[in-house]
Order: sequence, then structure tokens, then C-alpha cells
Amino acid sequence: MKLELRGITKKFGSFTANDNIDVVVEDSQVHSLLGENGAGKSTLMNVLFGLYEATSGQVLIDDRPVSFNGPGDAMAAGIGMVHQHFMLVPVFTVAENVALGDEATKAAGILDLEATRRKIREISEQFGFHVDPDAIVEDLPVGVQQRVEIIKALVRDARILILDEPTAVLTPQETDELLSIIGQLRDNGTSVVFISHKLREVKAVSDVITVIRRGRVVGKAEPEASASELASLMVGREVNLALGKEDATPGEETFRVEHLNVVAPTGQVLLDDISFGVRQGEILAVAGVQGNGQTELTQAIMGLMDQATGRVMLEGENLLGRSVKSIINSGVGFVPEDRSTDGLVSTFTVAENLVLNQYDRAPYARGLNMRPAVINRNAEDKVEEYDIRTQSGQSNAGTLSGGNQQKVVMARELSRPLKLFIASQPTRGVDVGSVEFLHRRILAERDGGTPVLIVSTELDEVAELADRIAVLYKGSLVGIVPGDTPREVLGLMMAGSSAAEAGATPLPEATDQGSGAAAANPNQEEESGNE
Repeated sequence: MKLELRGITKKFGSFTANDNIDVVVEDSQVHSLLGENGAGKSTLMNVLFGLYEATSGQVLIDDRPVSFNGPGDAMAAGIGMVHQHFMLVPVFTVAENVALGDEATKAAGILDLEATRRKIREISEQFGFHVDPDAIVEDLPVGVQQRVEIIKALVRDARILILDEPTAVLTPQETDELLSIIGQLRDNGTSVVFISHKLREVKAVSDVITVIRRGRVVGKAEPEASASELASLMVGREVNLALGKEDATPGEETFRVEHLNVVAPTGQVLLDDISFGVRQGEILAVAGVQGNGQTELTQAIMGLMDQATGRVMLEGENLLGRSVKSIINSGVGFVPEDRSTDGLVSTFTVAENLVLNQYDRAPYARGLNMRPAVINRNAEDKVEEYDIRTQSGQSNAGTLSGGNQQKVVMARELSRPLKLFIASQPTRGVDVGSVEFLHRRILAERDGGTPVLIVSTELDEVAELADRIAVLYKGSLVGIVPGDTPREVLGLMMAGSSAAEAGATPLPEATDQGSGAAAANPNQEEESGNE
């Protein structure tokens, strides 16, 4: 089945999300839409799937114009879509989820789930999915849940399958399996539209690559194109993807988490007895599939989790139980994972956001009075130093792009002497060029002697920055390994294997016992018990 998008434009008020886009997906082809977050890829596919109505333009299937009033029309025309956030009912079985919206019935209108089970088994056998029709969805690993979504589309005879950022929640092994499945789908006559911002995956799976930037098609490429060429198309300028990181020269361990536990009000254990240390002048990266305790870890360290127990030691002082302001004032810089909610006040100016954590202290305040002239001069300096693209420091932070908002947060947090720097998802939603810049600032902080804790679900980012890697799985620390540990080994650990089981070289939790944070408490070894 051939698909053509011709002159698709989608506007939301005065904002143009898609601007006269042309894309042709040939029969039995994997066609990737490559672009940064916010480039307009998902909007375009939501137009195709009938979730949005195009402002102008046409959709053609096998050279015939079609019009969809909703996803039902798109599915009836042979188009299926697997969304980035799965559309499954967790407490239903696989068969019940697949049957939803397309229920097969026996005589007298009785639901015929056995017919659905047969279809699931047939598709599973054909593609090697290994999906049990009677399994409860919430009990399945994320990678298997994604296969259920694909089965839902194939049961409805989808000839064109849209996959929207399909690897965002997968381990490396699950990603490799998905890419293999996509190849099988193509070989069996299904056309696949693969939406992603990850160069490695796009190059591995594509027949054709269309690059979208700021709502427009800016080029087409073959999968043989280099990562640098694709990155340049994505951001509109040359990008150096090689960071060229020097080896760390770590000092003493001045930050240590000891037996950290977080239990939700429902009784669910969110963090289970987490212990690790970070030395001055090194980066410890926390890896894991999203939702395995990373958010709770940084929030507990920053005093945002009332249910946390254990100890969080910074230069001999326990931070646990202190206010967020007290922790920040103790010398902790923090870049939260959701900049728009937790990192910025969008209605405040860029200048105001750059001093959110210091507005009441010298030199930005004198007594009870803030000093606007000093705050504005600081903004001018930081806008230039961090290349923040804004009309002026007086522009509202909410008018900036995601990458420039992240630069504001990073500039604020790195603009004072720090005893610890924590960055959670430091480059999420940031263009490739800004990623390069932010990574260099993080490395500069490390090289200045600050302990750095990075939390990221992007393994490429972890590999680029980490001196050591801690892997979380279901709220537990499964191991700490060297920064050059292979992706496939990290993938096994992200799925729950210990470092030894995954074939990694495990490192001790305590990197510098007897110095720094550990030495600050002479009873630590006795209290720790098992160390």
C-alpha cells in the first residue's frame, strides 16, 4: 500500500506545526521521519491517523485521495498507529485489549474472545512475538506491551503501521528486537512510518529518511548518510557529535547516599535500600528504563519526598529532612527532569528565572530589596555565555524553545560555586546542537572538581558523559559499572540482571571508604552493617 501526504499544513491558531509537508511512503518500505522533539513529526502522524484535521493538504492511499474523520476511518483504510504512550487497559488481558473497538461476536451478540486469541497466536507465531493472549497487560514487560499494540494494528489488517518514538521506554535488547520486527513487517508487505529523533536507530532500520525541522521538510537522506550529516539537517548547522571527553581524575568522595528508601502512601516501594557515592571530579550516571525509581531518587535527594528514609550525606552533613531551599543553599545545583513545571516560572522573565535560587542574596539583593540592574546585567552575561536564543533578558521564559529553556536552567544552576551538581534528563527535548553545548558544560563542572550525578534514559548520553554507571531496576540498584560498559550489558542490567549476570565488571558501591562523606561519620560502618 502506497501512502502520500501532499502539502499537509496544520495550524493551531497562529502557530504552524506542519508547513506544506510532502511525504511519500512506498509499498513495503520503512520510511523514517527524523527530527528533534517539537519538530512536528507527531502532529503530522496525528493528522494522518485522523486525530487532527489538516488545515490544508491531502492524504492519498494508492494514489486515491482519502479523508478521515477519526482513527476509526484511518484503521478501516488500513492504517495502524502505535503511540509513544501505549493505549492499553492495564487490568485487561492481551486478548481483551486487542478486541476493544473491534469485538468479534458469536450468535446472540456474545463476545468471541477465542477468535481474538487465535488471531493473536497466529500473529505471534508469524513474527516470533511470544505473547500470551491471556496474560494481564500490567504484568507484562514494557517491550511485550508494545508488541501487544502492534498486534492490535495487525489484527485489524493494517498495511501501513505508524510507530511514534517507539523505543523511548525500551532497553537496548528490546530496541534491537523491535528493529528486527520492523524488518519482518516490511518483508511481509507492511509499510512502516518510523518516527524518531535517535540517529542510530533511524540509520539501522530505514529504507528512506525524511528530515523535519520546525514543521518543514528540510531534506531526504539514505540510511548510509553519516550521523553528522543527519544531525546537521536536523538543526540546520554543522554539529560535532564527538565530545572528546578526557579521563576523570576523581578526588575524595564527598557525596554519599546511604540506605535510601522511599515508600509511597499506598505501600508501594519506590526506592529500596539505595547506597552509592560520588567523588569530586567524576560523573556518576544513573541509567534505567523510565519509571524505575530515577525520579524518586533525585526528588528524595532534593528534599521533595516526605516518605524518604536513610541518609544523604554531603561533606559530612545529612541533607535528608531539610527543606529544598536549605539543600540548594548548601551548594547543590539541580536541573529537574521537567523544566517547564519544576525548573522555570514561564511567566517570569529570563532574567528573573536566572536568579530564582539566589534572588534574595547578594549581589542580587540588598537587605529586603532586589537589585534589578544587577539582575539584568547577570542576564546579559548569561545569555551571551550560554548562547540563549532570546530577544532579551526581559522576554518571558515561556516564549523560549525547549532547548533555550534548558540553557536558562543550566546557566542558573552552574552560575555559583557548587558542592554537588545533579541533572535529571539534562537534554530531554533539546536539539542536537544544544546537546553538544550542554554536555560540554557538564563536563566542565566535573573537571572543576564538582561531584556530578546525571540521571538519563538515553544510553547514548550515559555513554558520552559517565565515568561510572549505576543501573536502577524497579527501585533497586542492580549494580555500578565502569562508564565504558557495553550497551548490551547495560540493557541486561536495565531488565533486572545483576552486573555479574550481565557480564559486567561490578564496582563497589563505596568508591572511597574512609574519606569525604564516609569519614564524616565514624559510626557509618557499624550502622551500615553489611558494608
